[in-house]
Amino acid sequence: MTSRSADVFFTRPLQLALISDDAVFRGGLRLWLEQFPEFRVGIESGSGEDAPLLIRTRLDTGTSQGETVDLVLLDLELGRTNPARVQGLALCQQLRAMFPQIPVLVLGSTAEPILVDAVRRAGAQGFCLKGAEPGAIAKCLRQVAAGEPYWMASSGLAGGGATAARGPVLSRRVSQASYLKRTLRQSGLEQIDQAIALITAQLRSRRLSFLQRQVLLGRRRELRAARWIVLRMLATPELLETVSEPSLPTVPTPLDAVSPDPVPSLSVPATPAAIREATPTGIARPASSSRPGRPQPVSGASVGQSVPEGNRPTALAATPQPALTTATAQASREMRAVLFNRVLATLEGNLDNLTDLPLETDILRSDRKRELFGLVLRKLDDLLDDLRVAEVPEQRLSDMQPQLLADLWQATTVEFFGRYRTLALSGQEVEIAPYLLADQAIVQADILSKIPLFSDLLAHLLVQAPLVIDGVPYAAGNPEAVRRAGLLLSHTMIQIANAVVQPLLNRFADVEDIKQSFYDRRLLSSRGIERFRNDLSWRYRMQRYFAEPKDIFESQYRLFVLRLRGIEQESIYAPRRDELEQLSGLPYAVTLALETRDAIAPRLRSVISVLGSGVIYVLTEVIGRGIGLIGRGIIKGVNNVVQDGRYDRQERRYGRSRGR
Repeated sequence: MTSRSADVFFTRPLQLALISDDAVFRGGLRLWLEQFPEFRVGIESGSGEDAPLLIRTRLDTGTSQGETVDLVLLDLELGRTNPARVQGLALCQQLRAMFPQIPVLVLGSTAEPILVDAVRRAGAQGFCLKGAEPGAIAKCLRQVAAGEPYWMASSGLAGGGATAARGPVLSRRVSQASYLKRTLRQSGLEQIDQAIALITAQLRSRRLSFLQRQVLLGRRRELRAARWIVLRMLATPELLETVSEPSLPTVPTPLDAVSPDPVPSLSVPATPAAIREATPTGIARPASSSRPGRPQPVSGASVGQSVPEGNRPTALAATPQPALTTATAQASREMRAVLFNRVLATLEGNLDNLTDLPLETDILRSDRKRELFGLVLRKLDDLLDDLRVAEVPEQRLSDMQPQLLADLWQATTVEFFGRYRTLALSGQEVEIAPYLLADQAIVQADILSKIPLFSDLLAHLLVQAPLVIDGVPYAAGNPEAVRRAGLLLSHTMIQIANAVVQPLLNRFADVEDIKQSFYDRRLLSSRGIERFRNDLSWRYRMQRYFAEPKDIFESQYRLFVLRLRGIEQESIYAPRRDELEQLSGLPYAVTLALETRDAIAPRLRSVISVLGSGVIYVLTEVIGRGIGLIGRGIIKGVNNVVQDGRYDRQERRYGRSRGR
């Protein structure tokens, strides 16, 4: 424990500044902190605009009285409901720049890796869940105030750093029961993930019958449900998760220059296949290693610091730009780095398609697929640099979206297949790139024009424009905006990759050189390739005439999202009234059928329910009672016959006795 910690914990209470616009949470936390004599809330603020002034006033006037600010407790969701107010991450950066001597502890509702990584880049010394156990929160307060980082339930984000200069590494003592739960969870998740991967591979077989396919789909749903249950039942928030997510790469921020305790750098999950060469603002090629495909630890450089050509960082690094000196430009670079590196980290996981829809990239080998995804990210990063240098107004991005997507697709296609690569067809050498680029109109109609909200994503990354989520604008840095931007970036990456592969399947699908260089070994046969192409064609027809009109009518977009376990689909709400009014033909008929079903189905169900009740009444009360009466009559008749027979026998017996 440092001398600072000794002064804090043994001579006076710890002076805290509590900042949250949630009055209920703020009041509850303050009441809870009052139970501890070592904690004292000296500043309580519900606004990000007032907090820096209150802290400055406290430091200026309270020094003579021995009152200061030892720790800032900041709500990550500050400003969530009002995008016009200062957001939590932005305030964290501002406080670290104004008061570098005061550590900042961020409190959040969830510990998603992309959010925790953004908190680290904002300069905070720790992150703690609001719903954590009281003992864990108290320990977190003491540790961060003592100058030691504390990162709860984050992936590889334990306190400390890559070098000794960055401070001691966080070390926690965990109970034996918690350790056993984590071990069981890791073992169970590994087995479940292996089983899911095996079933997903079996589902790719074209020889399955309908019944076999439905059985496998049911098993996969059961395994996913079991995985969810294992995650919830064996959750250990006190422990550092080591298997759920890989370590996240770090891009240095301007806060390194003003913070006495700079944020530590982490290793970068980069592969030689996915990251091909160094670019000033792009994803760089990692250093050579005897184990290709493993993360390469690197050291970051501060913004504005030159990096030798041979030691480029293998992460999304910000290029020194003399003109970019405003806070908005710095925040844009940091947000861009967070999102790109988070998506890049998912490339180290499983790249299998876990949806029920075939994708063009399914035909590629895993290494080629990883290479293509990484290349798309790098080209998109280059496109953002070009737009920033050109100072394109935000209002023009929407009109430029088709051309920007086409430029991104062309640049990725040329570099992935090679500008001057040739194929031997019919005894002639044919260049691949010109033939593939000739299908731009088809690619534009089938894939590029269907990529949603691309201009909004560009505006968010370039000028920190708010993202509209469920009709509410969320400012840059807001947790909801960070999640939505990650979804849009992942979907754009996957769709651009599909657009790159589509012309190849249309023109050179069954060329042996192409098959050996790019295709998965399970799809090398001519029959398998044709079946795959037919599946894709059928998917686009169904999407054009049925799925897309349904999504438009339901005001939603279906996004492909790359996670560690594979590619999944997620739906988001977005108003699509203009597209609905432009529908015609069969797509319009589909929406009418859906509307008719919505109008008739409830009434029809009510009619069927009434008819069913009537049938039940007739069967039970009318026919049932009638059958009961008939039964009673039969029983009575039988009883009469029996009684009559018995009377006749008695009469005959009595007559014989009288004759004697």
